[in-house]
Amino acid sequence: MIPRDTIDTIIQTARIEEVVGDYVTLRRRGVNQLGLCPFHNEKTPSFTVSPAKGIYKCFGCGKAGNSVNFIMEHEHYSYPEALKYLARKYNIEIEEEEQTPEQLQELNEKESLYNLNLFAQQYFSKRLLESEEGKAIGLSYFKERGMREDMVTRFQLGFSPGKWNAFSEHAIQQGYKKEFLVKTGLSIEKENRLYDRFHGRVMFPIHGPSGRVIGFGGRILGGDKTQAKYVNSPESEIYNKSKTLYGIYFAKNAIISKNSCLLVEGYTDVISMHQAGIENVVASSGTSLTHEQVRMIQRYTSNISILYDGDPAGIKASFRGIDMIVEQGMNVKIVLFPDGEDPDSYARKHHPSEVESFIAANSVNFILFKTRLLLAETQNDPIKKAALIKEIVNTIALIPDGISRSLYVKECSGLMNIPEQALMTELNKILRARFKKSSPEQAGEMEAIPTEQPVSEPQINLDPDSAEFQEKEIIRMLLLYGQEVIQIKLNPSDEEEVPVGVADYVVHDITHDEMTFENTLFKSIFDEYVRGVENDSIPDRTAFLSHQNQEISFLAVNLVFTPYELSENWLKNNIMVTTEETRLQMHVMLALHAFKARKLDKMMTETRKKLSDAATPEEQSVLMKTFQELKKQSIQINKDGLGRIITR
Repeated sequence: MIPRDTIDTIIQTARIEEVVGDYVTLRRRGVNQLGLCPFHNEKTPSFTVSPAKGIYKCFGCGKAGNSVNFIMEHEHYSYPEALKYLARKYNIEIEEEEQTPEQLQELNEKESLYNLNLFAQQYFSKRLLESEEGKAIGLSYFKERGMREDMVTRFQLGFSPGKWNAFSEHAIQQGYKKEFLVKTGLSIEKENRLYDRFHGRVMFPIHGPSGRVIGFGGRILGGDKTQAKYVNSPESEIYNKSKTLYGIYFAKNAIISKNSCLLVEGYTDVISMHQAGIENVVASSGTSLTHEQVRMIQRYTSNISILYDGDPAGIKASFRGIDMIVEQGMNVKIVLFPDGEDPDSYARKHHPSEVESFIAANSVNFILFKTRLLLAETQNDPIKKAALIKEIVNTIALIPDGISRSLYVKECSGLMNIPEQALMTELNKILRARFKKSSPEQAGEMEAIPTEQPVSEPQINLDPDSAEFQEKEIIRMLLLYGQEVIQIKLNPSDEEEVPVGVADYVVHDITHDEMTFENTLFKSIFDEYVRGVENDSIPDRTAFLSHQNQEISFLAVNLVFTPYELSENWLKNNIMVTTEETRLQMHVMLALHAFKARKLDKMMTETRKKLSDAATPEEQSVLMKTFQELKKQSIQINKDGLGRIITR
């Protein structure tokens, strides 16, 4: 268990813009920062971060929270796991309180898989650097490939011994469970015996964006043709190959700073480029590029350069994946290395400055590159050229921006010696067909695909006498201004106003009139303020923004967050603007009066119903007096507090 004061330290230290900035490229807009949402696919940024309030909210999909919530949502961590991640990031020491056997047993499966992978990485690294077999076989291989020792250490490279069960046997001896060894794919079970999946291979740990080891790649060093050259960890709860980019953890900061990502094919390509001082590079690890991988890159930059080894067949095979990048509105370039070279070999043979210069000088826009490559194969064959034109126009049609489409039509027209209007006509055909396909009539015929819904705010009751809207406004006032002070006349006859805390005043006013909250979440928050007033310790809103109850946390963020903030320029130039804060006393009173007025309406409705069901004249008389008193109070509050006249 993490002590409460340590949790508070972590939450207060973690800066939301830094935490989110590790995963999303943020651009300043006024006092807030804006970026593409990492939780859903969008082309126009709607993901907003408020550094002042320490929270984020996506106005597209509804995801919202603070630094802890973001890590929980993005990395699929539990609350304690997210806190530990932030503690590591900000070098905050955690001294956990001793856990009971029951609590230890509750350690979830995902965390067990992460722990096992970390243990495996440390085991493989130690075998590489300290065992005779590892140094003779594994380390010598890395040295032959020109890898410096600092790169071996940085990427946590390792070696799995040749013995068929060396790692599995060691892990079992150290208390790791067989089921987790099999689930991570580190071990294979046959006839109730465990075998090492990676025995006799050099090891490349695969890190997620947060730096945790999620899987492994192993390369065989012998000449056995019956075995695959590379073996990867199988899919597991923490490793999904289609959602993973090798090197993303080591590259993300460089990608953001350079506003560009280099995409290569393999592990050694990434490491050699890093060794050459080029760090904004990731690898698809031999898989065809997927939507999830593209979205991961897009969180950090819209500019991507794909580095190829010069094999035309391999390049053409990847066109479909690159079309997918174009469709996302990203700027895609191709870099072709000389024959017989790939990023790994070229980086090893040339000075870092030469590598950078080569990439800069040989970067060609994908659509123009594709046009030139396919045009060279037409050999003046009209049928092939017609097919080429359709292929290129189909790619141009994927570009979401109309101006960019027009510019590419113009350039490709010159390259292919085809009238610009002919290309534009073909382009418009494709766009019209796509629009028709996505029309409401046809869209309605498509099967709806269920999607995971974000946690939503409490549903507002349609009961006309429900006070949930007014309850929500009271809670919003407490969250935003609970610790502020307003000037209040404690009695109408008083001449002087006295300073009173907003939370103190609101809590005393509502509890004095014995008003209650209908909505359970609103009631939970209000009850915490009641306890705070009683103990002279008003809770700060961060206590609710980082609440362990995710429903309370999500509600608090949505009530506190607004996409509209007063520009700093107004404040710098002393331009006076009337805001809620400048007229806080008035807004607090209006919220309380509206809350009471609605509660009185509900009480009158209930009394009227009881009146119609009353069995005796005496009961009717009592209820009538109650109703008249409630009506009198309602008229008074509406007139004096809200400035409106009740006619019913």
